[in-house]
Amino acid sequence: MRHGYDGGRLDLPFTGICTFARKPHMPDWSAIDADAAILGAPFDAGTQWRAGARFGPRGVREASTLFSFGHAGAYDHEDDVTYLGSDVWIVDLGDADIVHTDTVQSHANIRAGVEACLRAGALPVVIGGDHSVNIPCIEAFEGHAPFHILQIDAHLDFVDERHGVTRGHGNPMRRASEKPFVSGLTQLGIRNVSSTAREGYEDARARGSDILSVRQARALGPAAVAARLPAGAPVYITIDIDAFCPSIAPGTGTPSHGGFLYYDVLEVLQAVTRAHPVVGIDLVEVAPDYDPTGSTSILAAQLLMNLLGFVFESRTRG
Repeated sequence: MRHGYDGGRLDLPFTGICTFARKPHMPDWSAIDADAAILGAPFDAGTQWRAGARFGPRGVREASTLFSFGHAGAYDHEDDVTYLGSDVWIVDLGDADIVHTDTVQSHANIRAGVEACLRAGALPVVIGGDHSVNIPCIEAFEGHAPFHILQIDAHLDFVDERHGVTRGHGNPMRRASEKPFVSGLTQLGIRNVSSTAREGYEDARARGSDILSVRQARALGPAAVAARLPAGAPVYITIDIDAFCPSIAPGTGTPSHGGFLYYDVLEVLQAVTRAHPVVGIDLVEVAPDYDPTGSTSILAAQLLMNLLGFVFESRTRG
């Protein structure tokens, strides 16, 4: 049951319990009542290089308190819109239960959390964790209507199998492409020395993927990039923080120079949300320990808050 915000206390962002944007904690996944539900997926056993993304949900939650503006929402003078006001109800479900070294069970627990969101009609918003957590997120949509995936990432993540591993952080987009309910992929930011061999790119394109580097996306501009997605298709958005330049997002396991800056991504997301219903979101690979300034976590939190604002403002506009 939804309750109003308590206006009787000052309740500054640096006080109290640290949930995402200071939103109510909803530990009972059978009683979710929300427009959007935040789920932490602190799993990083799928990494091939630097671990630490298991602390991503905690870091992003802490950073998000900077944006805990309460029931009044946030007014954007450029858009002349107040985003995330009292008409949008967001809850924090806490974290999926992670069993160390057990990928299969950990992924099953993440899937259960996303399925609970979908049963409740809440938009699932998952904070990783490494990018392998996207695999159970997508699997949770089994039996649902088809959707397109928008991936924003430095790496293609289209490896089929490597050394017997099929559910690591290099595999999620390949696993997604195999699902009959995934209608296609748009992959933005892919660049330079990557985790996928030439054959992976050929395979992805043969399966219908549209792949753009940072430079290609900038040359096109946000509106033209967004227009490449199938018209009107529902979209699932997966964001790897290493899509951004490590000059602004050093806190990640596999940084890749030459990445996006903030508005490169924000403007694409705004254009996409204006033209497509968004069915799910995940943001992954924030590893706070590699960034003592905390700016990577702040970037992730700010991006998610703005994206949620865009999603629900677009729903209001119809």
